[in-house]
Amino acid sequence: MILTFSGNIDAVDSGDRRTITGKIAPYGEIGFTSAGKVVFAINSISVEEPSKIKLLMSHDSSKPVGRMQNMSSDNSGLYASFKVSQSSRGSDAILLAQEQLMDGLSVGVEVTASKPEKDYLLVTAAVLREVSLVESAAFQSAAVQKISASESEAVVTNPSTETESEAAVTTAPDQSTPEVANAAEEQAAPVVEAARKIIRPSVLDSQSIRTPIVSMATYTEHKIKAAMGNDDSKLYVTAADDSFATNPAFNPTQYLTEFVSNTRFPRSAIDACSRGVLPATGTTINVPSLVNSDGGLNGVAPTVTVEAEAGAVSNTGMVTEYLSGTVNKYSGMNTLSIELLERTQDPNFFAELTNQLQNAYANATDAAVISAINATGFTSTGVAATAAGLISYTAESTANVYKNSGYFAQNFVGGTGIYNLLLGAVDTTGRPIFNAYMPNPSALANAGGMVSNNSVRGNVLGLDLYVDKFMTAGVADNSAFILAPEAFTVYESPRAYMSVNVVSNLQVQIAIYGFMATIAKIPHGICRLNIA
Repeated sequence: MILTFSGNIDAVDSGDRRTITGKIAPYGEIGFTSAGKVVFAINSISVEEPSKIKLLMSHDSSKPVGRMQNMSSDNSGLYASFKVSQSSRGSDAILLAQEQLMDGLSVGVEVTASKPEKDYLLVTAAVLREVSLVESAAFQSAAVQKISASESEAVVTNPSTETESEAAVTTAPDQSTPEVANAAEEQAAPVVEAARKIIRPSVLDSQSIRTPIVSMATYTEHKIKAAMGNDDSKLYVTAADDSFATNPAFNPTQYLTEFVSNTRFPRSAIDACSRGVLPATGTTINVPSLVNSDGGLNGVAPTVTVEAEAGAVSNTGMVTEYLSGTVNKYSGMNTLSIELLERTQDPNFFAELTNQLQNAYANATDAAVISAINATGFTSTGVAATAAGLISYTAESTANVYKNSGYFAQNFVGGTGIYNLLLGAVDTTGRPIFNAYMPNPSALANAGGMVSNNSVRGNVLGLDLYVDKFMTAGVADNSAFILAPEAFTVYESPRAYMSVNVVSNLQVQIAIYGFMATIAKIPHGICRLNIA
C-alpha cells in the first residue's frame, strides 16, 4: 500500500545552505491521505538510507530538486532537512516555498503493517520512499514556523501566528564571524515590516448603538419610552425590529468546510483475499497450476504406491495447466469548468473531489471481486436464514474448504443482512451469541464470536469476519462466503490520476484509473452461502 500525505515547511534557506526543513510526518494525528483517514503510530515510519531520499516537485519523479540531508524523530513526528540543488528548478522551489505558494512537504510511504480502527487506518510500520514540495499541507498542526531567506536577512513569521499589532520585526545579525560582528558595530540591524497584517472590517459610528437592546427587559423599556415620544428609543426599537428578512443583503450564505458523503466503504471482500503484484504489461496473466477449473486435480499428478519387494516403481508424470486472469481497467472521470477551478477559494473542493474519485474506484473494484467470487467456488448445503443456519453453514464450509484445497478457511465475508443477523442472534435465554455485549456481567456469556456494533471487522466461530456493503442484500444465496485466502488472488496495479485540458470549451477533465485481474486458484477453497 502506497500512501501520500502532507506536512508544512518549517524553514527555507536560500543562502549558501539552500535548505528546506519541515515536519514531514506527524504521529498520532488523523490525516487525509491517498487511502483516506490514516494515523501513523509513533516511530512507525523508517528511512532505509536518508541520503537517497530525493525532494521532488508535486510527486514528479522526473523533476528532482534536492536530496535529504538529515532526519530526526520524536513523539510528535518525523522531521527532515533537504539540500536544494543550484538548478533553476531548485531556485524556483525555494522561491515558491518562501512566497508560501508551495509550502507543503508531501511524503510517500510504503505501508508494511497496519490495522483498521473505528474510522481510520492505523499504520504501525511503513518505509519512506519519497518527499515532494506541494501546494498545501494536509495536517493543520504542522504550521509554518519561519522562512529564512539567508543567514543575514530577516525572519518572516508565519502569518497565522501574528497578532493585531503592527510593530516591526527586527533581526540582529549573526555575531559568529568577525566580519559580521564589525558590521554590527557600525550599523544597527535593519527594520523589516511584518509580512502580513491582520485587517478587520471596521464598524461605522452610525451603526453603533450607545444604549443597545440586549435583553427583553431593555427592549420593553425602549418600547414604552418610544410610545411616550422618546426619539432615541424610537430609533433603537426600529433598529431592533429590523431582521434578516427585511435586510437580506446583510445575511450572506455561509458554507462550512465540512463535507457530507455516504460513499466511503472499505474493500472488505478484497481484504479477505490474497493479494498479488500485477505485471506492468499485458492484458492476460497466467499462473501454472495442477488445479483445473472444477477445483479438482487433472489426474496426472505424481503418485506414490505400496509395491512388493523388487516390484516396479510407480511412474506417473506430472502435467500442469494455466489458470488465466483477464486484466481489466477501472476508471472514472469528472469534468470541471475553468471558472470553478480558478474562481473557487475553497481548497476543500479539490480534496473532496479526489476523495470521491478514490471512493468510487474502491467501490467498483470491490464489487467486481465479489462478482468474480460468486461465479466460482461451490455452494453449501441449503441452510435456514437463522443463526443456527449460519452456524451449520460455517461448520460444513470450514471442513470442506480444508478437504478440497489443503488450506484452512480463515475468512467469513458477509453482507449487511448477515451483519444484522449476527448482531441480533440470541440463545434461548436471550443472551447474545456473537455480540460480546452483556447487560448483566454476572451472566455466563456465549463464545460464538465477536461481532461489534461499531466495526465491520470481527470474529465468527473462529473465522475473521469482514462485512461488505456490496454483497448480496439480506440473508440470501451468495450473501456470504467462506474462503481460504490462498484460493482467490487479486492482482492490482497502483491507482493513477490524469488531467486533460479541453481547449474548445476551457474545461478540465480529471480521471482516476487502474488495472486489476483476479484468479480463482483453488475454486473449492471457497464456499458460498446457500439458503434452503
